[in-house]
Amino acid sequence: MNTNIDPLVIKYNQPVPRYTSYPTVPFWKDGLDVGHWKDLLKQQFAIHNHKDGISLYIHLPFCESLCTYCGCNKKITTNHSVEDEYLLMIEKEFSLYLELLKEKPVIREIHLGGGTPTFFSPANLSRLINFIKDRSIVHPQHEFSIEGHPNNTTREHLQTLYDLGFRRISYGVQDNDPEVQRVINRIQPLENVKRATDNAREIGFESVNFDLIYGLPKQTLNSIQRTFEQVLELKPDRIAFYSYAHVPWASRGQRLFDENDLPSPEGKLQLYLKGKNILTNAGYVDIGMDHFSLTNDSLYKAWQEGTLHRNFMGYTTQHTSILLGLGVSSISDVGNGFAQNKKTLHEYYECISKNELPVFRGYFLNEEDVAFRKYILNISCQGKTKFDPSHFEILSEIVFPELEKLENDELIQWNEKGLTVTPLGRHFIRNICSAFDLHLQRNKEAKTKPLFSKAI
Repeated sequence: MNTNIDPLVIKYNQPVPRYTSYPTVPFWKDGLDVGHWKDLLKQQFAIHNHKDGISLYIHLPFCESLCTYCGCNKKITTNHSVEDEYLLMIEKEFSLYLELLKEKPVIREIHLGGGTPTFFSPANLSRLINFIKDRSIVHPQHEFSIEGHPNNTTREHLQTLYDLGFRRISYGVQDNDPEVQRVINRIQPLENVKRATDNAREIGFESVNFDLIYGLPKQTLNSIQRTFEQVLELKPDRIAFYSYAHVPWASRGQRLFDENDLPSPEGKLQLYLKGKNILTNAGYVDIGMDHFSLTNDSLYKAWQEGTLHRNFMGYTTQHTSILLGLGVSSISDVGNGFAQNKKTLHEYYECISKNELPVFRGYFLNEEDVAFRKYILNISCQGKTKFDPSHFEILSEIVFPELEKLENDELIQWNEKGLTVTPLGRHFIRNICSAFDLHLQRNKEAKTKPLFSKAI
C-alpha cells in the first residue's frame, strides 16, 4: 500500500454515501405518487424484462436475538410461527406486481437479505422461492444468493437452497474476538463459522462471502489481526470489510453498550489499515467500497471485464435495469425511479391486506439525475467514466473544481473528456463518486448533517 495513504485516509474520512442509489435515500420524498410509480415500473418492465431480466431483493426481517451494533430493519423474536404470516404477505405482494405487469418476469437475480434469512426453516425458504419460480421465467444465467447466520445455517438449509439454484452465500462474521462478540451480543464460536463455510463448499456453493466490521467496541489491533488470521484460514472467496457506523439516535440497540469502549477516530483508522493490509497481502483485490475478492471469484472477473454493477444489494455480476424489492422496508429501483416499502410490519401487512402496494416514499429521477447516476455507477464499478459534452456547464461549475482537488492528491487522472481512478484512488471510491453527487454538492447543509457514515 502507498505510504502516503495514512494522511489521505485522515483527510478523506468524511461523511459520504455508499452510493447503492443515486440520488441517495436522504434526498427522497415521503408521500410517493403510487400511480406514477406503477406507470414507470410498467414502462421499464416492458422495455427490459426480456432484454436483461429483473432482480429481486426479498427482505426477511426476523432475528432471534439483537446484535447491538446492527442498523438494519429487523424484528427480534424467538416465535417461529411468524414465518407463515410473513411469507403469505410476500406472496400476496409478488402477486400484486404480477397482476400489474401482466407478464411473467424473467428472474436474473434473487437475493435474500435480513434480518436473518436463515431464521426461516428450509421448508419455508423452499416455499418462498418455488412460489416465485412457478410464476416466473428463470434466466439461464441467473444468480441466487442469501445472507446466513453461521449459528443457525444448517446443512439442510444449504442443501435446500442449493437445490433451488442458490450458489452464493454471505455469512455475517463481523469479528471473532470473544470479548467483542460479548459486547455486541453476537456470540458466534469460530467452529460454527467453519462448519457453515465447509458445509456450503461441500454442497457446491461457488462463492462464500464474509462480512467483517472495523470500529466495533473493544476491538484492538491485536484482536482484529487474530480475526483476520482465522478468517484467512477459511479463505472466503469475497470479504466485505465495513466501517461500523455509530448512530444511536437511529438505532436504539447501539445505546446498550458503553461508548467509551469504541475506538478513537485515529484507532479506527488503524484498524481499517491493518485489515486492508492483511487482505491485500493475502491476495485479495480491493474492488472498491469495502469489497475485496479473490481472483478466482466471479466478482473479480466482472470487475476486470468492466461488467460489474452496483445496486442496493452492493456489487453484483448481474446487470439488470429493474430491481424489485419485496417485504418490509425493501427498496425497488426501475432506473428512473425508486420506491421503498413501509418500514413496520403492521403498516406493511395493512397495505398488503388491502391489496395495495406497500410503498410509501421514493424518488423520480429527472434527466440530470439519470445522467449523473451513470457517472457514479461507472466510477464505482469500472473506475473510469467519459463526460458527455452536453453536461459541460454543470460539470465545469460543480464537478471539475472537486476533481482538481482529487487530482492534486493523485486519486484520479482527468481531462474534459473523462476520468480514470488511479490505483491509490481505488481506496477512496466513495469520495470520488461524491464529486458527481449534485444533490450533495448543492446542499451545504447535507454536508454537515449526520446523514451518512464516514468513508472510513
